[in-house]
Amino acid sequence: MSASFLPTGVEYIRLLPEIILAIFGTVVMMASPLRPKESRNFLYTLTLIGLVAALWASIAAYASPGTAFQGMVIIDGFGTFFRVLVIGVGILTILISHQYLTRERAEPGEYYSLLLLSVLGQCVMVTANELIMLFIGLEVSSIASYVMAGYLRHDRRNNESALKYFLLGSFATAFLLYGVAWIYGITGTTNLAEVRAALLTPGLAPTGMLASAAAALMFIGFAFKVSAAPFHVWAPDVYQGAPAPVAAFLSAGPKAAAFAILLRVYMTAFEPLADRWEPILWLSALLTMVIGNFAALTQTNIKRLLAYSSVAHAGYVMVAVTTNTEMGTAAAMFYLASYAFMNIGAFAVVAHISRQGEKYVQIQDLAGLGVRQPLTAALLSVFMLSLIGVPLTAGFFGKFYIFKAALDANLVWLTVLGLLNSAVAAYYYLRVIVVMYMQEPVESTNSLPPLPTGLKATLWGAAAGTFLLGIFPSLVLDFAGRSAALVK
Repeated sequence: MSASFLPTGVEYIRLLPEIILAIFGTVVMMASPLRPKESRNFLYTLTLIGLVAALWASIAAYASPGTAFQGMVIIDGFGTFFRVLVIGVGILTILISHQYLTRERAEPGEYYSLLLLSVLGQCVMVTANELIMLFIGLEVSSIASYVMAGYLRHDRRNNESALKYFLLGSFATAFLLYGVAWIYGITGTTNLAEVRAALLTPGLAPTGMLASAAAALMFIGFAFKVSAAPFHVWAPDVYQGAPAPVAAFLSAGPKAAAFAILLRVYMTAFEPLADRWEPILWLSALLTMVIGNFAALTQTNIKRLLAYSSVAHAGYVMVAVTTNTEMGTAAAMFYLASYAFMNIGAFAVVAHISRQGEKYVQIQDLAGLGVRQPLTAALLSVFMLSLIGVPLTAGFFGKFYIFKAALDANLVWLTVLGLLNSAVAAYYYLRVIVVMYMQEPVESTNSLPPLPTGLKATLWGAAAGTFLLGIFPSLVLDFAGRSAALVK
């Protein structure tokens, strides 16, 4: 093998987070059958150590930016931002899951290992500089997520959730891979920068329609992963049937990683075709907001409500993507970070309220929570208000920057319709607060156990992040703006 093809030490440092996650994922799985049956804390601690080490490695790798392994991955501000985000989501999910798995009498080893491998796939996705590498990361993340959605195999709801997720996800992935194959056939490369250069070549003009068709095929795969209309139908059923911590994870981690690759591919490789894909994204963004918000109005199940809410918020991020500007990319990055905090916090409360077997997942089961556990109700109220976009919360600045970017890009009607959708969303979020504080306690809230330590840490961490980004948005937005300039 030629010396030029041998990876250097710097390249290994750039890929260190993925290496750490792979090692810890394997070690946790192998250690699971060897640990004492009565000991559940060992694997939990080991998983947290692995995620924290990967988080540190992501920051360390950013000190040596550049490409690695023959240009297959690229370490830049954009990739580092999403690396830190998905690993942070993994840490919060583990904190929620520990007590949940104990309560449901589920084996923790495989669950923790699958979560580490899913985060590994997401890290590969967000740093991919090449379509095949992107596909590998997507599949590693997706396959682990399919299994996690049905982890409680004796629960029929889990089984249904995993089966729907797997079947629909497989179809969507096939469209994505078909699009990749077309692009390779047209341009002779799968490297994003080289695809862009090829599409800018005047001699390629006769095949421009084929390139547009390939971009559309790939959009189907991406739209499924971010639950954008009309490829969103899986989300409500999967989120409702999956274990609450898994639903929290799916709504934040894989979705952020999918938006990262959508932004990177369309802002770099397919940027020469922007006049063709922007109208499609415009329509998808509008449909996603409308369907998500209006469907959420009729929900009585809190997990299903949050699922349709997740669809609606994907629509807001799609507005930012549609702008095809640096400001839009930065706004999308900021919004995804904000959304991760408030949505994981909301699902953490649901995991606590639902009790063993998730018996209490109706909105009405939150009645009287403000009396029985005032702190829990107050934190859930913070997350609901942030999802609405109330000032001093992360959700306010998230929506503000997205709609400002849309106005600057002359997407006036999309901005107006987006703001009207936000007004509609206020109804179903405020309904949750009204039930908690203005109705008499019911069975589900009368005998609530105290918050476990891990769950308490998640709630306080998510609330702190929500307020921090709502009061000091520049802490994240400045870095996002610099990173977006590198992608665009």
